[in-house]
Amino acid sequence: MNLFNIENKVILVTGGCGVLGGGIAKYLLENKATVILLHYKEAPLLAAVHDFKKISEKVEGYLCNVVEEKSLQEVAEKIVQTYGKIDALINAAGGNKPGATVGPTQSVFDVDVEQFKQVIDLNLFGSIIPSLVFGKEMAKNKKGTIVNVSSMAADRAITRVMGYSASKAAIDNFTKWMAVELAQKYGDGMRVNAIAPGFFIGNQNRALLTNEDGSYTERGNTIIKNTPMNRFGNADELNGAIHYLCSDASKFVTGIVIPIDGGFSAFSGV
Repeated sequence: MNLFNIENKVILVTGGCGVLGGGIAKYLLENKATVILLHYKEAPLLAAVHDFKKISEKVEGYLCNVVEEKSLQEVAEKIVQTYGKIDALINAAGGNKPGATVGPTQSVFDVDVEQFKQVIDLNLFGSIIPSLVFGKEMAKNKKGTIVNVSSMAADRAITRVMGYSASKAAIDNFTKWMAVELAQKYGDGMRVNAIAPGFFIGNQNRALLTNEDGSYTERGNTIIKNTPMNRFGNADELNGAIHYLCSDASKFVTGIVIPIDGGFSAFSGV
């Protein structure tokens, strides 16, 4: 028996058109899962589905908004009608706003509270609401797994990213709370876990971490000095943990947050 087999699993990915969600979706398709992309913009969604069909025909996209419950409920009904089940949900939708970040010449008192709320809405409620809507469908079968995306910013005060940090810290607590609740009420087939990526260079943070010539900025160098592996992560290095959490290899694992950070969370800085 191959505990890591995900061939017959129906796996939903929010933010499936982004760098993180898209990379995860691609990997899952390569490993023969059925992947449902969930995104709020039609053009990127259609483009992503078209590209992924070159890998596997077992991909479909649904237009919905992760912070709108009605939108998600309508999609959940369609997915269950088509596939009969939902095996896993990966909450990869998220992001940041300039106003929720403390700039180099600013202090905490300059933070835009409205943009702070928007970041909390996307990163926290953008995982809570899908977990409730799709988790309810899983609970009907008493089997399913939810994987949230936390961050190294959840565990400590990483400068500048105030709104993002607060929302990801809440994700850690929600992951543990939901894991306990589902296991106690619906049995050991219901699991909730999270991954906590360290520092990966993406479109949103590239200018913060690297100069135009490819060298590291001051912030980039500070991160590297606090990462024992002495490098930034590659997006595909998240896939092993995702695969493990979605498969039966982790069927006695719930309520954990797995750091994928090159040792950043283990290092004291001295």
